[in-house]
Amino acid sequence: MARDLRVCFVGDSFTAGTGDETGSGWVRPLVAEARASGTALTAYELGVRRETSLDVARRFHDEVAARLRDGDDRRVVLSFGANDVSAPAGRPRVPHERTLAVLTDLLDDAWASGWATFVVGPPPSLDPAQTARAIDLSLGMAQVCEECSVPFVDVAAGLADDDTWASSVRAGDGVHPLAAGYARLADVVRDPLLTWLD
Repeated sequence: MARDLRVCFVGDSFTAGTGDETGSGWVRPLVAEARASGTALTAYELGVRRETSLDVARRFHDEVAARLRDGDDRRVVLSFGANDVSAPAGRPRVPHERTLAVLTDLLDDAWASGWATFVVGPPPSLDPAQTARAIDLSLGMAQVCEECSVPFVDVAAGLADDDTWASSVRAGDGVHPLAAGYARLADVVRDPLLTWLD
């Protein structure tokens, strides 16, 4: 009997694919690739615009538990941080150490619930200072994930010098990319995520 794999993708507007004129984002193409390669899975996209790690944490357990009640292989992909490092009032919306503490709590919750977890860091911004904060946060997130034996993908470093990503964000709303940018994000996440899902 084939395994019953269910995966919740929990995060912010980038998880939701905001700005992609095709509506695909980065999650749907990778789920489609996994299915095409023979991995049968049910995927739930749970991205909410403007949410920080604190917002994600408030809804995390209830939303995931409602969708992973059944199934013999229950997993979660966490993807947040872009809103944490944004600084509309001159300082990051969530302090660096607070974001890392929230990530630790979420990973502990997932482990206690029997949900295998995979973490995707925040993407870079057109604002160099915000990109620097995203890269710095990603280093901390990577360390937390390593300590918890959870795979992590550093999207900020992977796309910081990517011309396609930057031009796609400029052509979009200045924050979110169009489809070409999401395709590049998917390229960064693809191999580690598909290996983890297999």
